[in-house]
Amino acid sequence: MKEFIEMLRKIKPNVDFENEEALVDDGILESLDIISIISEIADKYGVVIPSDEIIPDNFNSATALYELVEDLK
Repeated sequence: MKEFIEMLRKIKPNVDFENEEALVDDGILESLDIISIISEIADKYGVVIPSDEIIPDNFNSATALYELVEDLK
């Protein structure tokens, strides 16, 4: 998980990914950030996130996103 959060910080450096639970709902992550995250996950983990999984619930926290990636591996 630590490595995963470091990856997220490279995309959006000033975000508290350990504690934030509403990244999308609070407007912290915008559409271009999400595209960058999806691309980085594909490159780093070899996981393609299907379009039907690109929903706020899966991107509102680092934990939710990490769990999604683990489920898709």
